[in-house]
Amino acid sequence: MNTKLLFENVPYNSIIGSLPETVSSITMDSREALQGSLFVCIKGYTVDGHDFAAQAAEQGASLIVSERPLIVGDTPVVLVEDTDRALGLLAAKFYEYPSKSLHMIGVTGTNGKTSVAGMLHSMLMELGEKSALSGTIGFNLNGQLHQSANTTSDALTTQQMIARAKEEGCSHMTMEVSSHGLVLGRLAGVEFKTAVFTNLTHDHLDFHGTMEEYGHAKGLLFSQLGQDLQVKKQAVLNADDPWSKRYADMTSHPVFTYGVEMPAQFKAERIELGHSGTKFTLVCPLGEFDVSMKLLGSFNVSNALAAITALYAEGYPLEGVIAALSRIEPVEGRMQKVELEAPISIFIDYAHTPDAIEKAIDAVADFKTNRIIFLVGTGGNRDKTKRPIMAEKASVADYVVLTTDDPRDEAYDSILRDLQSGMKHQEFSCIGDRAEAVRHAIRQAEPGDIIILAGKGHEDYQIIGSTKYPHSDKDIAIEETIKKFM
Repeated sequence: MNTKLLFENVPYNSIIGSLPETVSSITMDSREALQGSLFVCIKGYTVDGHDFAAQAAEQGASLIVSERPLIVGDTPVVLVEDTDRALGLLAAKFYEYPSKSLHMIGVTGTNGKTSVAGMLHSMLMELGEKSALSGTIGFNLNGQLHQSANTTSDALTTQQMIARAKEEGCSHMTMEVSSHGLVLGRLAGVEFKTAVFTNLTHDHLDFHGTMEEYGHAKGLLFSQLGQDLQVKKQAVLNADDPWSKRYADMTSHPVFTYGVEMPAQFKAERIELGHSGTKFTLVCPLGEFDVSMKLLGSFNVSNALAAITALYAEGYPLEGVIAALSRIEPVEGRMQKVELEAPISIFIDYAHTPDAIEKAIDAVADFKTNRIIFLVGTGGNRDKTKRPIMAEKASVADYVVLTTDDPRDEAYDSILRDLQSGMKHQEFSCIGDRAEAVRHAIRQAEPGDIIILAGKGHEDYQIIGSTKYPHSDKDIAIEETIKKFM
């Protein structure tokens, strides 16, 4: 691309050297720099891209974007105030604003993002659309899954994924939108047509500081829908969460509401929860409709309402949307039942906030015949204030296993001590090694027990120190269950 055109909307302080006429690609990883690449120096949590500018130049980068003066041989350097923000502007321009060609659906909230986004993607494919999905589980392009590092990828990867979805003929792309991604500018240049809010509960206060700041960060998705009312856009808000009123005030576009407890345009009534699925009556402006789905738990009723409302707002016939919902499978690692011919029931869930833990236990409480055994872990070097609250919520279970979830550089004892302080009864064990904790939960089980292994969900690793080690709650649980019961 012509370099002057690329930078026409990017404020910069100065240029060291002369701009090349064109750049062939953009990268923030020096190892991926090629002849003619533009290398953007990004300061991460553990490494600083400015330290690798010379390596990028050696590999052929013809231009460096930096926050501080660098001498990199004869390679020109563009100085900007914020390389993260510059990367978003450059990536969107380089890939020719691909989001404008798709129906972009953004889903934000503390809990339910992955489930709602996954439902939307699967329902769109059931409705005959080519669809892409990006989020915690990865980048799913028409059913093909590719791994990703963050819930909301960096600005460059985000534009690359959207561009690829466009190239593959997708009509829609659904994105999980994290508060981190919004604050750090990872969504610069992404034009969402539908913005969905699930809920806001205690999480990520190590990053945001207060619930007020956390809530404001989520609201950026709705304020960034813009002011052009000639473009069809809409906000889909959870009437059961008080933050929805704030978010409705932050957008000029039409607002659609859904809920279970509070009055809403799309409301679930006469809910029936079962072992293998859920039924409810949808009450909405078009009348009443019977809804049946394979997803478990009352929290998934709210998630399903969000997906139904979003697709209705997008213009799909309601009957077809409800039929599509009835056919989809549970999202991987979200109250996912482990299919085994065993006298116990095992569920894998991603619950890692107090609210999500409470909802996971509620999801199985109605068909409890013996005990509920709940394994809960929390990450190291992250928000410590939620640990005792998580354990308090887990105390509703009959037996609790306290463990870790990506301990990183924090000692097991430190994590377990914080969790233990919130326990409300003495029927629990503290086991720092997560694999051993999962085995212990299975060994404690008796016929009729329900076991929920919470925190990791679909993830297949544990981060200890700075290294990812293979780990699967599901695989360990299956192996131990076979040993004990089969």
